[in-house]
Amino acid sequence: MTGIDNVQRILFSDSRSVRRLTLALLLLAGAGVIALFIGIVGPLLALVAAVALIAAVMILADTHWGFVALVAVVFLLPFASLPFSIGFKPTFLDAALGALFFVWLFKLIIGQQDDFVASPLGVGVGAFMLLAVFSFALGLTHSPANSFLMRRFMEILIGVSLFFVTINTVRSRAEIVWVTRWVMLAGWGCALLAIAFYVLPQEITVWILDRLARFDYPGGYGALRFIEDDPNGVMRAIGTAVDPNVLGGMMILVAALLLPQLATKETVLPRWLTWIMMGTAALALYLTYSRSALLGLAAAVALLAVLKYRKLIPYALVAGALLLLLPVTQDYVARLLEGLAGQDQATLMRFGEYKDAIILVNRYPLFGVGFTGVPDLDIYLGVSMLYLIMAENMGIIGLAVFIAVMIGFFILVFSTWRRGMAAGQEAILLGYTGAILGALVSGIFDHYWFNMTYPHMTVLFWLYVGMATATTLTSAGKRYTLHVAKSESI
Repeated sequence: MTGIDNVQRILFSDSRSVRRLTLALLLLAGAGVIALFIGIVGPLLALVAAVALIAAVMILADTHWGFVALVAVVFLLPFASLPFSIGFKPTFLDAALGALFFVWLFKLIIGQQDDFVASPLGVGVGAFMLLAVFSFALGLTHSPANSFLMRRFMEILIGVSLFFVTINTVRSRAEIVWVTRWVMLAGWGCALLAIAFYVLPQEITVWILDRLARFDYPGGYGALRFIEDDPNGVMRAIGTAVDPNVLGGMMILVAALLLPQLATKETVLPRWLTWIMMGTAALALYLTYSRSALLGLAAAVALLAVLKYRKLIPYALVAGALLLLLPVTQDYVARLLEGLAGQDQATLMRFGEYKDAIILVNRYPLFGVGFTGVPDLDIYLGVSMLYLIMAENMGIIGLAVFIAVMIGFFILVFSTWRRGMAAGQEAILLGYTGAILGALVSGIFDHYWFNMTYPHMTVLFWLYVGMATATTLTSAGKRYTLHVAKSESI
């Protein structure tokens, strides 16, 4: 009789006292192991390990929990690293993406999923990824990559490929609603954290950030951000996003996804809760003082109002009037007008970056200079614009493929929408679409949607593209699938 058989015989013994004693001993041993683990690593790391273990079991049981873990990490702790090294320190984002991809690929391998959904955008997204790999390899000829750059580039590449995971695992209306609900809730959590960090005394905010420093978050008063980097000026909200402009971009995605829920008949969450979430996201966006985020959200509102939701127009007019007339917002309005007129220091610096980036693109127009560095001493890699940074990294060809994918995305969305959809599904589709438009507009003035410093923003962008595409495929009833051959058992 094996040891396992002996344990089973004791656990299921006919004697109640034996069963109770065995269970008590097992619980005592488990409590001892947990106490020892807490004593060694500390209560905070032990709690993180427990949450990670529970999340891993749930993801293995159902792929869709992987999306919950992913959006929780992306919105709440996007820069957190695990407290150990495997040659490098993996991040929470690496773990969430790795778990989601592993379970999906494992299902393909064992035949639990026997087809691969490509979608009408699949070829374009695949070509964009291949061009990114080619440009990265080309850049290695003049600027070798270290382990950090290699990992960050892989995170960007995996972020783009999340498009394929999304459309292959979110295949029904119920799944679309379920994932969307968690995206909204995680985004709301991000907004709540940002507002809490802003209204709390700076000492408490810094204390919290210092506690996160063990997960490689920036701590101290230097982590706080102010307009024009003046500590005596107006503070900007950062939450756990580190950068206020990045937080503003995240709030574009959250607010734009929530907006149609205010006007549609079929809501993902209770309408009263949606109003609270929308107000929280709008306030968090305002407190970032990010002008590009404000313009991006305005573009999303305009698209949604023109296409479908006329009820949003009076809300937008009231919000605009409050922004223009309230005394507390006048500094914000003045800064916005200065930026539009190109008069403030930050905008002038952007103009200088645009000029330098155009010089770089003119020298290396086809495939750019890659992601690791530049071959010439008189130029540099980096510019506060999505499209120019993409042209620097991947050249005009890479930028053109990206623009073609985005054009194809909007054509796919609008052609599906014009054929008619259920009210709830329509609100979800237009919410994701408005968010993508807002991101693209904000990308005229910021670079975080395609930047190795902020890989989680690339993840968010392509998750939204994937969710919108999954919604169109579900509505149209077309899968655009490739069947995967099942392995024969021997």
